[in-house]
Amino acid sequence: MDPDLMLVVGLVVAGFSIPSIMGALADGRVPRAASIAVLVGGGLIALAVNQNPIGYKIEDIPSVFVEVVGRYIN
Repeated sequence: MDPDLMLVVGLVVAGFSIPSIMGALADGRVPRAASIAVLVGGGLIALAVNQNPIGYKIEDIPSVFVEVVGRYIN
């Protein structure tokens, strides 16, 4: 799997887990599913950073995101 794709998928999964965490905490429930999503997203991000020989900078993330989305839309 492409490291750029793993980074984008990990960011999306981790980003979608934030509303789930907030909803569970607001209702007084334990955020089990959100915790699993955070672990999966964080694991994908860590794997992408580890497999990319150059690494990622914070300012590179938007261009990587647009490149991956553009690659799979076309």
